[in-house]
Order: sequence, then structure tokens, then C-alpha cells
Amino acid sequence: MKKILLVLNATFLLLGASAQSLTTPQLSPTQTIKQNFGVGNIELNYSRPAKKGRKVMGDLVPFGKVWRTGANAATTINFSEDVTIGGKELKAGKYGLLSIPGEKKWTIIISKDVTVNQPASYKEENDAARVEADVITTPFTVENFTINFADITGSSCNVELMWENSYLKFPITTGTEAKVMAQIDNAMNKDNKPYFAAASYYYDNGKDLKQALGWVDKALESNKDAFWMYLLKARIHKKLGDKVASKAAATTCIQLATTAKNDDYVKMATDLIAGL
Repeated sequence: MKKILLVLNATFLLLGASAQSLTTPQLSPTQTIKQNFGVGNIELNYSRPAKKGRKVMGDLVPFGKVWRTGANAATTINFSEDVTIGGKELKAGKYGLLSIPGEKKWTIIISKDVTVNQPASYKEENDAARVEADVITTPFTVENFTINFADITGSSCNVELMWENSYLKFPITTGTEAKVMAQIDNAMNKDNKPYFAAASYYYDNGKDLKQALGWVDKALESNKDAFWMYLLKARIHKKLGDKVASKAAATTCIQLATTAKNDDYVKMATDLIAGL
């Protein structure tokens, strides 16, 4: 009887061990990138296969065939606001990111189908946008397939793709200016007006500088010690060609920033005066 119990216990232990799950590293690790863009964001989800000594372009990744632009599940890209890619306006939402690699040029496909993870599943009628991207050969080797956001401005960015010795990029734009201008117009009709933020946007984006100056003066009426506002005022005067007023505002910035022990603004204002 004792022998039978020992055998049963050993059997249960073996069955229990075989039922346990085993967690191992992903062969092609998944990466999610979320990039603030315009007045919203872009979120990209893809898997990153490794070269591992293999020839990638034209072999592991065939030329002339639809590729899921990654490994494992479909690569997806999610826009929180409307964007434009390849001259096509896309509504906010989630899309599939596919590609047709070539030796010198790739076709980037933004698809309404977010499930395509093999060529047989691709249907051209689901294309939302297409854009051509030239391939640049890099002097260095990228081991893991990499997608990145670069050259980011208030209304545009580039999506970079890199693997082995191939690098390419394609642009995304968004109508940020119209949205921000509409927000400013709306906000200026309310009691708590964002004078400084509006003035900063006008200065940074080459809008009406006299209007920007009026707004920064309004902002300073209730923020007498705001050294950062005086720096903006100095910069606006400089762009308007008024060196005397620019120096005066920068000097006030230095005095207030020194009192506040903010060396960064002291340096920026000092450099501005030196450049007049």
C-alpha cells in the first residue's frame, strides 16, 4: 500500500510540473511607442525581429512582397487626431502599417485592416494611404528592426524604419495651426485669457508679432515678477527690430531671474543682449 501511495504522489508531482506555464523571452520583442504629436499623439505597436547573422533585405524580407513591417502580430499605428500621409487625409483611429520593400525604394501602406500579418491576408482595397520612401544604405548595421519618430515639429514628423544597412523614412503631417488658432480665438473671448501661451505660439510660428507683444504685455500686468515673460518680450522686440526695447526687457529678465536664482534664464537673456 505504501509503495502504491509513493507511486501516485510521484505521478501527481510530475503532472503538476508539466502543467506549469513557462515564461521565456520573446524572440522578436514587442515594442509600443507613444509620441506626442500636434495637439494629440501617435501610438505605434510592432515586434522587433533580430538579424542574427542572416541576410535580411531581399532574403529574410523579400523584395516586392507585402510585409507586415515587423514580426509576430500585425504592426499597427494609432492617430489621436486627423493626419495626412502621402497626400491622403486620414481620420483619427487605428490602422495597419504594411510595406512592400524594394532594393532602392519601399512602398509604405497605411491600411484600414489592422490584422494583416501575412501577405495572403492583404487586400489592396483596404488601403487608406500609400507613400514611396527611398532607401539609404547606412555605414553601420542595425541588429533589431527599428521604427522611430524623428524631426518632430508642431505639425509634422518623420517615421523612420531601420534594419540591417537600410534606412528610410516617410512624413506625417497634421493641421495643428488651424486647431491652435481656433483655440486661441475661442479662449480670447473668455475671462481667463491665455495671453502668454498665445503670445508664445505667435512668436514661435511667425505670426503677428505686434499682437504677440500686446498679449505678453497683458500677461505681465498680473505677473510682474515673471522673468520668463520678459525674455519672450525681449525676443519679440528683437524680431521687430527694436534693439533698445529688447535690451530693456532682457535686462529686467536678468534682474528678476537673478532674484529667483534661475541661472538658465540669466544666461539666455545675457546671450540675447550680446547678440543685439
